Amino acid sequence: MRPGLIRIKNFLKIPKVIIILAFLVALSLLFWFCLPKPLFNSPTSYVIDDANGQLLGASIASDGQWRFPPNADVPEKFKQCIISFEDKRFMHHPGFDILAFARAIKQNLRSKKVTSGGSTITMQVIRLATKDRRTVWHKIGEIFMALRLECSYNKNQILSLYASNAPFGSNVIGLDAASWRYFGRSPDKLSWGEMAAMAVLPNSPSLVHPGKNRALLLKKRNQLLDKLQQQGIISSTTAALAKLEPLPDKPLTLPQFAPHLLERFKTDTQRHFQSSTRISTTIRLTLQQQINNILEQHHQVLKANDINNIAAVVLDVETGATLAYAGNIAHPEDPQMESDVDVVNSPRSPGSTLKPLLYASMLHDGLILPNSLIPDVPTQFAGYHPLNFDLGFDGAVPASKALSRSLNIPAVKMLHQFKYERFYDFLHHIGITTLKKPADHYGLSLILGGGENTLWELTGAYADMARVLNHYDKYKGKYDPADYHNPVYSLAPKQKPDLQKTGLLDAGSIYYTFQAMEEVMRPGEEMLWQQFSSSQRVAWKTGTSFGFRDGWAIGITPKYVVGVWVGNTNGEGRPGLTGINTAAPVLFEIFRLLPEARDWFEMPVGEMVKIKVCRQSGYRAGEYCEDTSDMWVPKSGLKAPVCPYHQLVHLSKDEKWQVTGNCVPPDEIVNKKWFVLPPSMEYYYKTKNYEYHVLPPFRPDCVQAENANPMEIIYPKDGARIYVPLEVDGTRGRVIFNAAHRQQGVKIFWHLDDKYVGETKDFHQIALNPDPGKHQLTLVDGNGNTVHIGFEVLAK
Repeated sequence: MRPGLIRIKNFLKIPKVIIILAFLVALSLLFWFCLPKPLFNSPTSYVIDDANGQLLGASIASDGQWRFPPNADVPEKFKQCIISFEDKRFMHHPGFDILAFARAIKQNLRSKKVTSGGSTITMQVIRLATKDRRTVWHKIGEIFMALRLECSYNKNQILSLYASNAPFGSNVIGLDAASWRYFGRSPDKLSWGEMAAMAVLPNSPSLVHPGKNRALLLKKRNQLLDKLQQQGIISSTTAALAKLEPLPDKPLTLPQFAPHLLERFKTDTQRHFQSSTRISTTIRLTLQQQINNILEQHHQVLKANDINNIAAVVLDVETGATLAYAGNIAHPEDPQMESDVDVVNSPRSPGSTLKPLLYASMLHDGLILPNSLIPDVPTQFAGYHPLNFDLGFDGAVPASKALSRSLNIPAVKMLHQFKYERFYDFLHHIGITTLKKPADHYGLSLILGGGENTLWELTGAYADMARVLNHYDKYKGKYDPADYHNPVYSLAPKQKPDLQKTGLLDAGSIYYTFQAMEEVMRPGEEMLWQQFSSSQRVAWKTGTSFGFRDGWAIGITPKYVVGVWVGNTNGEGRPGLTGINTAAPVLFEIFRLLPEARDWFEMPVGEMVKIKVCRQSGYRAGEYCEDTSDMWVPKSGLKAPVCPYHQLVHLSKDEKWQVTGNCVPPDEIVNKKWFVLPPSMEYYYKTKNYEYHVLPPFRPDCVQAENANPMEIIYPKDGARIYVPLEVDGTRGRVIFNAAHRQQGVKIFWHLDDKYVGETKDFHQIALNPDPGKHQLTLVDGNGNTVHIGFEVLAK
């Protein structure tokens, strides 16, 4: 063995040396692991800032303190003030200032009491973190841990720890919270006089109490200002002006520009176990304040009708970012207003606001073209009997007009064709999460507000559609599934798009949906808005829930989507509480605040084909359609049905009668293409469309074709189940049976269960009172045409 190794081995055998080494190792470990982890573990306030860092709102921490989350950036003024006041050699010592400590001991011995602690800022951070009492042994521990703290943190980080956790009087912790509580501004906007007052408070936080120790606080602040002047940090003029500034008085109320978004942030943070309680949102403070004012103005008018609540949200189409979030009015002093309820995120009946989504889905599937005629006649599906808002019928109406006029019966007819199960799945795919029950629970009523949606998700769905349309050219005709997402109030890094050939909705269908929505009549303007070049183009839709409980309005432009809800959070309905009367005026007032879009949505020509369309029916032109037009339609329109309403009819020479080859020689028959609706549709359609020509009747000596029955029962339909309510006097009411006949002046003879019950002429309605159970209704006209239907009257 080498001599050097032998000497080391012998040296280690000495007991004292081993003990000393063990002690040094233990001391080193103790030094390295002496800091608590985490250094500060106190609960912090929830704080939200706008897109430019302006405070939107904050809530008190769970321990009753106003303590904002740590801020890494310490204002230069506070840095200069606190170093000058507390620790002038802070930037140079290792956490412990031997000169300051010696001076403190000398002062304490001279005064025979503790007048100075000699603590550095680093030592004060340790004391704040450990909450130790001020004893000799604790002081030694502070020094030990302060030296350790300086090993892991730089000077700016230590200053940040101090500024975030120092007491500033009352229940205010940290410079950030103190600046807002005492001066109503962020720390970076404080003057020298204000910052000097902040710097002296942690040393004696009780000085800030209103009416107490004001003279001492003023003296300390001015002494600090003099010191800053002597050090050349500020000029004599700045020092003199700063001394004239008032001291902080009674704590101020913190801004509450978006209280419902603050509560939402708290809920989201707790749900997702996030550690940070401060967030920079996408909200624009000025816009938020303006919208708050608009909602308050309308609230003052609406509450006269006992309509107490109103909410609005504004989204940026490109990102889905929330630019304004007004979850309700702000009247916490009046509990009856229930203004603490965040309606933006509360499920409510959406009324008709889902109709554009169904229209777009049917265009995408090729089930309709933009202007295909949809029946608008009395309708019943297994006991479900929808009605239009005006209780009228058009017979048939173009799909785009049915949407712009928000007709209920055509919407239900369309959903019946599309299948409510498919529409239910589509809503889930587009981001609607509030439909918690199976599709069968909602059925066809889903399209008229039979489910529940939130303003947040519904507005986001329309922003998704606008985003897809905007991106069509950008993505060269492809689709990014990530374009469908719920709105956000804080932006995340943008992901690279995963482009696909097809999307949930094609751009052409979305384009025509927005075109139809643009035709909706604006409140108080009829259609006059189109005559003014300064009027902003907006695609929009209103909704009114059953019982006048909810009024909705959602508007879309290429850049923004605005959603408005009006109603009562307790669900109470009120007369006149409709989307067009209450929510739409707010919608357009908000749009007037937003920059006007110079361009409208571009037609996605690459997603369209030009085909011939029948002008009268809106369907693909068939062989008997004479009046056609070339129209760009979504590519799926190639599989849309051909016009079912044009047919070739055989007329007499004078064209007054329909004839057949059995009664008229072929050379005397005039063949003519005719637009013919079914009798029930024709009955209502001809009253509102003067250009519609009723098919001539068959000549009496000609046998009518089997498929040409001129008579149809409008209500009830075959297989219907009917409940007859009781009248006020307790007697059973009557059912109004309704039929239509092509020929004027023809009598219809009505039979119930093979018993004659009456006859009608021209206006074919009859009131009957059938007993509970199954029945057979038979109609016979004067020409011998017959029609039968079966129905059931329910006992309960």
